[in-house]
Amino acid sequence: MGAGDYSYYAPPELIAQQPLERRGASRLLHVPGKGSFGDRQFSELPVLLAAGDLLVVNDTAVVPARLFGAKPGGGRVEMLLERMLDGNRAVVQLRANRPPRKGQALVFEGGARALVAGRRDAFFVLEFDCELQAHLRRHGHMPLPPYIRRPDAPSDRTAYQTVFARRPGAVAAPTAGLHFNAALLADLQRRGVEVARITLHVGAGTFKPASPEQIRRRELHAEFMQVSAEVCASVADCRRRGGRVCAVGTTVARALETAAREGELRPFEGETRLFIMPGFRFRVADLLLTNFHLPDSSLLMLVCAYSGRERVLEAYEHAVRERYRLFSYGDAMLLERGGEAT
Repeated sequence: MGAGDYSYYAPPELIAQQPLERRGASRLLHVPGKGSFGDRQFSELPVLLAAGDLLVVNDTAVVPARLFGAKPGGGRVEMLLERMLDGNRAVVQLRANRPPRKGQALVFEGGARALVAGRRDAFFVLEFDCELQAHLRRHGHMPLPPYIRRPDAPSDRTAYQTVFARRPGAVAAPTAGLHFNAALLADLQRRGVEVARITLHVGAGTFKPASPEQIRRRELHAEFMQVSAEVCASVADCRRRGGRVCAVGTTVARALETAAREGELRPFEGETRLFIMPGFRFRVADLLLTNFHLPDSSLLMLVCAYSGRERVLEAYEHAVRERYRLFSYGDAMLLERGGEAT
């Protein structure tokens, strides 16, 4: 199969441009392994879980990773951080009328200067004259996805950040986590649902359609992740008590499956390039909580691998008919495992 086998029509008016006024007010499409879909509110999630279940969430924090600048001789430049290399060196995407050359200097808002040190595939390596993370905190813009057709606002600094965010490093939010608030978490805790935290720093490549080369090699862009021994123990405890593991987002599913590639879940820290497509055998997650994803994206392919391509595309058709809000600031779905491994 190619990327075109994961297409559907996403009406532009359904692509959420703003977050809802209140976290947890979104809708939730329940997709069981068989039978009818359930149109619910996200606040009903505790009803769909049970005492002894385990939510695994991503504690990455989104960095204000976009900077605007110029070449010294003129010409605008837009930078989007992909990942840090050290304190003042980073791999970035650059948008300019002409790609800058190696050795060329760039000037960014806030007075930061950077030298183009080289290329890494489609990315650039920049060397700054300052500590980049600190400069981004003061002068950077939240890297809203390209389908949000507006500039970032000060409110996005909190709205595009989950309540679990602890470790800065992502340039896109793990959006399934955006629906949670303190009241919902307290309700889950009262019902005996536990929470464990992994880290996966989402890269900007998450918004690009999967390329034929990536599909052929079954490898994605690299993203840093960590699954701790504590998380592994929490999953093992959940299994022993007969609970279910619910991955909150495709980032969590990818991290858990990377750490379980040898057959059982083990601590892991490093980069993952795992590309999950239909035919993949899931080992960890019994439930998947996720937002609606772009057509032809690797994220949609992962969801199709989890619950079955036909089932997932049918659910997306249902969501469009029922006017669910799509993508990062949109609504959510809770899926039961249904994909078949080969």
